[in-house]
Amino acid sequence: MRRDLQAEQPWTVMHGSTDVKRALLVGIDAYRNFPALRGCVNDVRAVDELLATHEDGAPNFGCQLLDGPAGVSGDEFRAALTRLFAPGADIALLYFSGHGAVRNNDLVLATTDGTDVFPGVAVAEIMGMIAKATGLREVVIILDCCFSGAAAGVPHVAGDSATLRPGLSILTAARADQPAVETGDRGLFSTLFCGALAGGAADVRGRVTISGLYAYLSECFNAWHQRPTFKANIDRAHDLRRCLPSVPDAELRRLPELFPTPEHELPLDPSYEPSVPPTDDIHQADFAVLQRARSAKLVEPVGTPHLYFAALESLSCRLTPLGRHYRLMAEQRLL
Repeated sequence: MRRDLQAEQPWTVMHGSTDVKRALLVGIDAYRNFPALRGCVNDVRAVDELLATHEDGAPNFGCQLLDGPAGVSGDEFRAALTRLFAPGADIALLYFSGHGAVRNNDLVLATTDGTDVFPGVAVAEIMGMIAKATGLREVVIILDCCFSGAAAGVPHVAGDSATLRPGLSILTAARADQPAVETGDRGLFSTLFCGALAGGAADVRGRVTISGLYAYLSECFNAWHQRPTFKANIDRAHDLRRCLPSVPDAELRRLPELFPTPEHELPLDPSYEPSVPPTDDIHQADFAVLQRARSAKLVEPVGTPHLYFAALESLSCRLTPLGRHYRLMAEQRLL
C-alpha cells in the first residue's frame, strides 16, 4: 500500500493549540540490485499505527507512508522529503526502514532503483534540505538500516563532527559498523521501538520522548547485539507520543500538600485503608493517590514493604528520590 502523497489532504496535525507535526515513514522491501527484505513495510505500518494517535485516541503526527509493493524510487523519496520539510510544520519526523550503505563517508538510504554506485538518498542530502527548511523547531530522524550509526558522523550533519543543527535528533538502529537484524517479518529494532512507543518508554506522566526512547532501546541490546546510537542538539524533549499516565498530573500536583517537605514522613493509620474500620472518606481518597504513587515508585512505606500494612500498623510513608523530583515540579508549577 502506498498512499498518494499528492492527492491526499495535507498531512499535518495540530498538537494541542500550537504545534503542527508531520511524519514521513518510509519502508522498502523491494530492491532491483540489492537483496529483498521482508519486514520494512511491516515496520513502518506498525509505527504509523502508534505515531498517528496518542494512547487516548487524540491525534498526534500527521503520518504519510511511502511503502508500496513495487518499492520506492529515489525521486519519490526526494519528493516526499521536500513535502516533509516544507513550510507550515513545527516538528518533522523521518522514519526509514530498508537497506543502508556507506559511500564516501556518508550513509545512503537505499531506494528500489538504487545501484551499487548510487544506492539512493544520502543523509548529507537530507541534511541539506533540513538546513534550508524554515519554521521547523524540531527534526527527528530515526533510521532502521544497516550501518545507520554512520548518519551521525557525516560532515554535513556535524560540520565539526560534534555539533548538530539546533533541534535535530538522530536515533539509529545500529552503529556505523553493524548490520541491523530482521527477525521473521519485522526488524528487531522496529519491534522494540514500537514497544517503547506503546508505553515501554513512557515516564510517570505518560510522555514518550526521543531521549526516553533511546534509554529504553539501549537496554534491549547486549554487548554482542547491534547497538542503537543517539545524537541530539535539543534544549527540550518534545513528546513524540503520550500514553496513559501512571499518576495523573492532578494527583502529582498534590504531592507538596501531602508531603510539606521533601523529607516529610506522612503518618498513616487504619482509617486510610477502606477495607477495615474506622472509615474516613478524606483519608481513603488520599490513600488511593498514595497507592498509585507507590505503584509508580514515587512513594514508599516506612518500616514495612506494603502501604496496606503501613496503614493497619499506623506507620508512615515517604517520597522516593523520584517522588521528590515530581514534588519539586509540582511545587514550581511545572506540571
